[in-house]
Order: sequence, then structure tokens, then C-alpha cells
Amino acid sequence: MSIQITLESALALREKGALLVDARSPSEYADVTIPGAINVPLLDDAQRAEVGTIYKQVGRMEARRRAVALVAPKLPQLIEQVAQLQAETSMPVVVFCWRGGMRSLALTQFLELAGVPARQLEGGHKSFRRLVLDFFEAADWGRLLVLRGLTGVGKTLMLHRLAEQGTPILDLEGLANHRGSAFGNLGLPSQPSQKMFEALLWDKLRQVGPSDYVVTEGESRRIGRVVLPPKLYQGLQDEVSIWLNASLPERIVNILSDYPAVDQLKEQFVKPIQVLKDRLGKETVQRYLQLLESGEWDALVGELMVNYYDPLYEHTLPERRIEIELASAEDAVAQVKSAVETILATPRPAVASDIERA
Repeated sequence: MSIQITLESALALREKGALLVDARSPSEYADVTIPGAINVPLLDDAQRAEVGTIYKQVGRMEARRRAVALVAPKLPQLIEQVAQLQAETSMPVVVFCWRGGMRSLALTQFLELAGVPARQLEGGHKSFRRLVLDFFEAADWGRLLVLRGLTGVGKTLMLHRLAEQGTPILDLEGLANHRGSAFGNLGLPSQPSQKMFEALLWDKLRQVGPSDYVVTEGESRRIGRVVLPPKLYQGLQDEVSIWLNASLPERIVNILSDYPAVDQLKEQFVKPIQVLKDRLGKETVQRYLQLLESGEWDALVGELMVNYYDPLYEHTLPERRIEIELASAEDAVAQVKSAVETILATPRPAVASDIERA
């Protein structure tokens, strides 16, 4: 019986709850992995570098022997770690490395010898990465209905409220760990790499079949340091938009609720404010820094929206839109759901790929 498994079969097992094990080094895993996989590295970063140097300078056989010497003392611990996590299911563990080479093969064989059912992913993570790239080139996901509005209007909050009531959503800013503004990453974990962001997007969008839909938030092509795939970004422009309106005081409250413990983050606001000097002028930026220093958050946020964000984003007001005034949270959710139903009752707009095929 072969211990190898195709990517299609591996992902089918993943859907059923099988454990995926990434045998690559911690830095490789941190950069990108298959969503949901755990890291059980045969070699840490320093050991991987050492083996690689031996391979280049001495030879393949010597590098392999050094790798065995480094891995051997850790094997009982690695096997026990996987065995405990796999104990909840009878499905085999799916092990992968970069391209289905020695690291995943070795760990798979040792797990099998220890009585832990395991399969090695053919092609490794490289095959999964190819799948993700192909998906964003050719996949036909469902309709993307987009919430838009000025900064602070509460688009992300609305998404979460819709999700609580069973509406399917795609939280792009949540996946990107960024609020999509100059201050967007303050107080949040580090952003994923571009490759990991695309893997997370794949994991969400693959569930949106051609006849399905999700509600998402209008974004620029770039969210912090990650970039939306071209086809996905274009998809955000296709449908009639749902434009949310709220008063400036309400928007200030929303913004500040997005940044808990702002006083502890005060120093991190300095650089993003200074970056605005070319657009707003030295005197304005200096006033903002004084407001920041004195903790006058309402005044600072209000001025930033009126003088910077609103002029920047007012031109994004789409011609095709349904406008909603956010008078009360409960009423607003009902209005947005009604707008969603109105849009879905219309035929799906033709996109460039459809026109080219016609």
C-alpha cells in the first residue's frame, strides 16, 4: 500500500477533520501553510540552514546523514505530539513539506512504524500553492455583495451583525489582520504573508459556489501590505453596492471602538500621522500630534475623517447603489438584508470573462 496521497484526497480528508501536519521549519510554516495545518518541524531554522550548507558545500549524502543525526533525538517527542493530536480520529494524518520530499516522507514513515496512520502529500505544499493560484485565475465563485461607506460608518460591524443572523459574509479585513487604513494594523496581530492571505481567501471563497453569495466590505486593492487577487478585486466592482451613511459623531464612536486601549497605542499613532504631512501640510499634522499627545481622541478622529479620509473616499461613491441610513442597529441590519434580497433578485451582472466567452 502506498503511503502517498494526492492533493485532492488530502483536502477531502481535511474536510472531514483529518489532521494536517506541516513538517517544514518554523519560518517556512510562519510564511505560509495549508490553513488549519499544525507545525511539527523535523528541522528548526538553524538546523535546516546547516543541512543546506552541507548539501551545497560537501554533498547530498553528507547532508542526509547530518539531517538524520539532528532529527533522531527528537523523533519520540515528534511522534508522541502527532499521536496525541490524531487520537480523536481514525483518519490518517496527512504530512507535507515543501514539495513532497525527504522531510515529509521520513516523518510519514516513522509515524506509520509507530502505529500512527499517516500519508505523505504528493507534491507537498508546492502543489497546494499551485491550486490556490489556479483558483484565483479560473474559479467561478458566487456573487459578492459589497458594503461601502465613508470611514467609520461601521461596515465591519455590520458584517458581523449580518453573520450573527445567518447571512454569509467574507471578512477581508479580518483575514488580512488590517482595518484598511493608515492606522489599520495598530493593536492587531501581524498581517499574514501575501501567500498565506491568498490561502485563507481560497479557504473561504471555495465554499461560495456559483449559485451562492456572500456579503463583504468594499476595499482598495491593497489592505495594509497584502493585495487582493485581481479577479477578486474586480468581482467587488461588479454588483450594485450597499452604501451605508452615518453621522460624524456616530462614526467617531465606531472608530474609537475599533481601537481599544488607544492610550496604550498612542506612540504607534505618531508615525502614521506624520506620513500625512505631504497631503495635509506641516501645520495640520503638528496640530494632530498635539491632539494625540493630550489624548483628545474625539477631536483627533473627527478632524482626520473630515480633512483626510472623507475627501479621499467620497469619490468612491458608486453610481449603482442602495443607500441606507444607520439610524438604529436593529433597523439597519434589516435594511441591509432587504437590500441584499433586492440585489439577488436581479440577474447577476456580466463580467469581462463572460463577455469574452460570448
